[in-house]
Amino acid sequence: MAKTVLDLTGLKCPLPVLKTRKALPRLQAGDLLEVRCTDPMALIDIPVLIGETGDRLISSGRSDQAIVFVIEKCARSSAVDESIGE
Repeated sequence: MAKTVLDLTGLKCPLPVLKTRKALPRLQAGDLLEVRCTDPMALIDIPVLIGETGDRLISSGRSDQAIVFVIEKCARSSAVDESIGE
């Protein structure tokens, strides 16, 4: 299990969610992605993204001046992958 930190502080909507979406496919199942951002819209956008990708939001909160999300990359089942192609 690896942990990657994605520092998106200072970026405004929609960049934090777009960069998070781009980072997730690079991870292996079980890896953690820590996303640090300052855009208040991320409190809405990142959990919605995680709901769409099927990954798991481990935690979210504020640390110093940043909003911090910890996301676990989940493996997709072959049944889900097959239904996407239909």
